[in-house]
Amino acid sequence: MTRSRKPRPAGHPHAELDLEHFLPYRLSVLSNRISSAIAREYSQRFALSVTEWRVMAVLGRYPGLSASKVALRTAMDKVAVSRAVARLLDAGRIEREFDDDDRRRSVLRLSEAGYAVYDEVAPLALDFERHVLGGMPAEERDLLFRLLDRLDELELRAEVDTAHD
Repeated sequence: MTRSRKPRPAGHPHAELDLEHFLPYRLSVLSNRISSAIAREYSQRFALSVTEWRVMAVLGRYPGLSASKVALRTAMDKVAVSRAVARLLDAGRIEREFDDDDRRRSVLRLSEAGYAVYDEVAPLALDFERHVLGGMPAEERDLLFRLLDRLDELELRAEVDTAHD
C-alpha cells in the first residue's frame, strides 16, 4: 500500500530534523562517546570490543543467561551478541553450558579468565563514570537516573503502543 504525501509548502522542500534536539540522536552520540572513552582502556589492555565488554558486563552481573537474553538486556543486535559470544568463547573468557533436556538451550557465564578481566575492567568503568559525573551535584545525579528510568519506561510503553497501531 502506498501512502500519498502532502505537498510541502514553498521554501520547505524537505522534512526537517533538528538533531541537536532529537533525543535518540543525543543519547546515541553521548553513549558512543562515553563507551569509546572507556573502551580505549580495555580494548588496548585486554583486546576487547565494546560489544564483548557489554556481554561480559551483563554476564558478570547476571550469570547464567542465554545469548538471546543478553541481547535483550543490552538492546544489542542478536547477531552482534552472537559474534561477541563466539569470540569470548574462543578466548576462554566465557563458558557455555547446555541444558540436559534440550541441547539447543544453553546458558553463558564468565570463566575464571573472564572474571579476571571483569574484575579489572569493572573498576575502570566505575572510575570513569565517577569522573564523568563528578562535576554534577548528588541531586542532579539522582535526577538524571530517575529521568533515565522514566525514559526507559516511556520508551517501552511507546514500543508497545506503536506495535498495536
